[in-house]
Amino acid sequence: MAPSSVGRVTTTEAAGWGSGAVSERAYCVLAPNPGPMTLEGTNTWVLLEPGSTEAIVIDPGPLNLEHLEQVLRFVEEKGARVALTLLTHHHQDHAEAAEHFGAQTAAPVRAIGTGHDDLTDGETVTAGGLDVTVVTTPGHTADSVSFLLPAESALLTGDTVLGRGTTVVAWPDGELAAYLDSLERIERLAASGKTARILPGHGPLVPDAKATVDFYRQHRAERLDEVRAALEAGDTEPRQIVERVYWDVPKVVWPYAELSVRAQLDYLRYRPPEAGRNVKK
Repeated sequence: MAPSSVGRVTTTEAAGWGSGAVSERAYCVLAPNPGPMTLEGTNTWVLLEPGSTEAIVIDPGPLNLEHLEQVLRFVEEKGARVALTLLTHHHQDHAEAAEHFGAQTAAPVRAIGTGHDDLTDGETVTAGGLDVTVVTTPGHTADSVSFLLPAESALLTGDTVLGRGTTVVAWPDGELAAYLDSLERIERLAASGKTARILPGHGPLVPDAKATVDFYRQHRAERLDEVRAALEAGDTEPRQIVERVYWDVPKVVWPYAELSVRAQLDYLRYRPPEAGRNVKK
């Protein structure tokens, strides 16, 4: 479903995913950048306490001026202004517009990483009476961070958990060991009741956080088993393993699958035979 005009944003429809309200405090403005890796596009999230005049925007997305104007128009129609922008990670489909959007809104842009007013794990940021807690979740990238919205028992995960399918561990910046730890952390939040649902960076709302994270963890374990089997079958290069393990995935995404394979090999401490090393159990 294509993003609607922000002036006519309605609750997202079950038949598709697009711009709209998902709760009393959370609204999605869908960026117009659909694709194999972005699904319907990047979800720019607007968080706003009912009746407040200050909004938090998470991931302004690619540098698309029409999209940014839609976000601003939506906030203005709510009688509010953007008080703070947060980034889940540095990839361009989430963060390319951050500098421009910060200048437009005269509001700080905060993230983890060089050049930002770095966020701290466990820190609570507040705007307009709405609290958001920083939950560092590295793995997809080294700087990946999620944001807990306690009032909604919701976690905004960027690319760590998606609304549909699974994510890429973007090696070498991404690391599988860190990613598995992050999934375990989200699972603990879900088990404690602090996170009931997930607002992802791409794709629709995830209504059952625990079930989805359990699936993600099982999927990663199965992929590791498949990579081990490929190595035992004699595959030595990442591309060979992609062709064996990801044979049912469209070839257009094989380069991204190769990043995950390289992350898996690094996790298994595998190096090609010519490097004089093998899998260390």
